[in-house]
Order: sequence, then structure tokens, then C-alpha cells
Amino acid sequence: MKKQILIALAFCCSISLCAQNNIQLFADKGKDIINRNIYGHFAEHLGHCIYGGFYVGENNQLIPNKDGVRLDVINALKKLKVPVLRWPGGCFADTYHWKDGIGPKDQRPSMLNVWWGNVKEDNSFGTNEFLNMCELLGAEPYLSGNVGSGTPQELSDWVKYTDHPNGSSPMTDLRQKNGRANPWHVKYWGIGNEAWGCGGNMQPEYYANVYRQYATFMTNGGGEKIFKIASGASDADYHWTEVLMRDIPHNMLDAVALHHYSVINWGKKGPATNFTEEDYFTTMQRALQMEELVEKHSAIMDKYDPKKKVALVVDEWGGWYDVEPGTNGAFLYQQNTMRDAMIAGTTLNIFNNHCDRVRMANLAQIINVLQAVILTHDEKMILTPTYHVMEMYNVHQDATMIPLSVSSNDYKMGKEKLKAISASASIDKNGLTHISLVNIDYSKPQKLTIDISGKKYSSVSGRILTSDKIQNYNSFEHPDNIKPAAFTGAMLQGNDLTLTIPPFSVVVLELK
Repeated sequence: MKKQILIALAFCCSISLCAQNNIQLFADKGKDIINRNIYGHFAEHLGHCIYGGFYVGENNQLIPNKDGVRLDVINALKKLKVPVLRWPGGCFADTYHWKDGIGPKDQRPSMLNVWWGNVKEDNSFGTNEFLNMCELLGAEPYLSGNVGSGTPQELSDWVKYTDHPNGSSPMTDLRQKNGRANPWHVKYWGIGNEAWGCGGNMQPEYYANVYRQYATFMTNGGGEKIFKIASGASDADYHWTEVLMRDIPHNMLDAVALHHYSVINWGKKGPATNFTEEDYFTTMQRALQMEELVEKHSAIMDKYDPKKKVALVVDEWGGWYDVEPGTNGAFLYQQNTMRDAMIAGTTLNIFNNHCDRVRMANLAQIINVLQAVILTHDEKMILTPTYHVMEMYNVHQDATMIPLSVSSNDYKMGKEKLKAISASASIDKNGLTHISLVNIDYSKPQKLTIDISGKKYSSVSGRILTSDKIQNYNSFEHPDNIKPAAFTGAMLQGNDLTLTIPPFSVVVLELK
């Protein structure tokens, strides 16, 4: 009888241990740097991202601004430590002619935004305004060049206008005439956008040749080498990546892009706030697919570039739902809930853990469009749960990634399942270690043990982003409904760290 009881106890203990989430953290094995540009953003001429978002006009008396750019947005984004900002698109980029957006504003021609609602734009926010705004933000600009309807000459002139030294060409004289004394030294350049779709509906073999043509005439003018990014694949189009890596000489290629959105169904995306658990589970399936996409595209790149000199740049990612009721369907305005915090936390963990190849990413989009970090309405501004996740995670920027191994419980929906726990870790230049953790489970808290090897720690502190309902969001009436709070639930004993993470929550720990 005693033997049976012991066997039963042993079985129960084994079940209990199996139900325990565990992370092995190898604190002395870090070698790869998490490029700060992984925490980049994307601003397109779409809806109220630029006009009414960033830019309210120089004559606006109600909203404090500098040269028409609203200062509350700038201050919030400085706290976020935005490292790089992609502009002007997106699909918009391949219809944008940059010379229409420079010079005296009353002399700039208007244009029709054919991709996003056929809105007439007055070109009052152009190259000078964007690049000056990036300086205000402390962010590197990433310009997306017009390949779809532009010419090699037009893109070459844009590089000269922004980067070449004074007096070296008519474009630099034009820059000085327009009030800019010195070049901006724009490093990051995209050669087209979604060339497989809105950027020209090209085949990859054709685009590879077009890329080579355009890149040939993009000279840096004797300054810092410019970083050329090829228009990359949509989702699992691995053939696209294969052709670019095979057919473009790598001395002309610095990065290949990738786009992936967390969309339930392109025909029926579902609401941004009033969603079901089934909607949520499907969204997270799409979000977590990013790991497979990064690994498989990286494997193709490894075949042609084993030294990993060419970067993978995920310059569009995020959640995409139906627009908010009563808003313009072409403006892609959506609210932002704890579901979006889950997308952000897990996706950034994936990028951190693959930082040997992923060296830039750009969340779509920064203000008032898709998975925005900021929403504005007239003079009001709110920070979304996604903003708070990216602010909590910015401790990883330029830190050394610490490898880890995660053994996680499953979050189940019918016969399907996902891993409940997502994690990444790094050690910064001051010796502080940060661990970012996400529990995506809709209803169950997750107890977690972290076994640390290779380094001794004496203290742990943390922050948490959580809420009592996953559909919760920050509104203009209740802007602080969701915000980070101190997390005191982590216990450090020797080399073991234990904590319990509430459902649909993000925790970032700091160890000293």
C-alpha cells in the first residue's frame, strides 16, 4: 500500500513539474547585439498619421508645435527612444515624387493619395519637414524610394539632396536654397516597397534587376556609406527572398525586407476591441508565425550569406483589424487593446532572439493607423498599450542578447495550442540584465521558474503591464486605463528566479 501511495505521489509531482514553466538563462553566453533599430517605427501618408497626427500646421494656435509638428507627440516618442522612422510609405511611397514636397509651401503642387481614400494632399509635409522632425526626435530617418512610378534619376537626386556635401551638385544648391545649411546624412534607403504588389506587381527576377539599376545610381557623395534595403517578401514567399539573395550582388545589398501582419482573415479582419477569445487565439497564431517566417527566410539568407552581412529588416508588422465604426475605411484607424500588447511583446521577443539576422523592424504604424503607439484627436493624445510595451522593452536597445531556452505550458483552444510563455533577455553596457516575459493565456496565470547560469545576481525588480480584461484599452476619456506598474512578485533565491505572470500580461525584470 505504501508503495502505491509513493508511486501516486511521484506521479502527481511529475504532473506538477510538467505544468511548471521553466526558462534556462545562459547569462555568460551572450555575443549578438540587439540592434536598437529593431524598435523602429513607420509613418505613412495614410489617414491621420502625418496630417492630424504628427503635423498640425505651423499656424495652429490650439496645439503646441514646432514648425507644425506637435510637441506632445515628440516628447512621448522621445521617451519611447524611437531609433529609426520609415517614411513616406508603404504603398504611398511608390506614388510620391519628392520634389513636389520641397520649397515654398504655397508653391508646392497638390497630389491625390490614390492608395488611401483618394484624399487630396497639399504636400506641406515633405522631405525637409520629415528630416528636421527626425532630428527633433533623435531618430534616424529611413526613406522609402519611389521605384513603382519614379525613375533612377529621381531617386538619385533625392540621395544627393539629402546627403551630398554643399556645392557638389544642383541638388545640394537646391537644398541650401530651401533653407538647409548642411546635409542630413540619411543612411537608410528602401528601394521600392512591396514590389510584388502595390509597388509594381513585379516578379522577383524582374525586381532584382530593377533594384540593381536603381542602386547603381545611389551614391553617397563621399560621406558615410548608405544602407540599401531591398523590397522583400510578403509572409511565406520564400522564393522572393531566394531570388534576391541569389541575383543581387551582395556588395550592392545591405538588407532584405519582410512584411507580416497579424490578420485573422483579410476578408473579415474582425473588431479591434469587441473580439472573442477565438478571435484572440487566431490573432496570436498569426503573430507567433513570425518566428517561423524569420527562421525560414534567415535560413535562405544563410545559404547565400553565411557570415550574415545582409540584414533581415521586418519593416512592416503588427495587428490589423476592421476600422473603428464611423471612421473612414481607407484610413485604417483602430483602437489598441491588451491583445495588441501581446502581439508587441511576443514579436519583439522573437526579433531580440534572432538579432543575429534581424537588425531592423518597423511597427505599422506610429500614429492613428493600424497598431499605433499614439492616438490623437484634436488637441488630445493618448498612449496605447503597445506604446507601453515598447517603452518597457527599450532597455534591450543595443544590449547583448542572452540566449535562453523556454519550456512552456500550452494555451489551448479546442484541438489547437500555442506556447503560453514568450521570453527574451539581454545585458546592457552597465551590466544590468533585463528579461522580458509575456503570458499570452487568455485566462490562466502562469507560474514560472528561471534557472540562471553564468552570472550571480543579488536583486531583482520589475514592471508589469496588465489589465482585468483583454479587450480593455486607453480612451480619450480614460487615457490611463492601462499603464505600467511596479512588479514585486519575482523572488530571487541563489540562481533561481520564480514568479507568477497574470493572464495576458507583460513583465520586464531587471537583475543586478
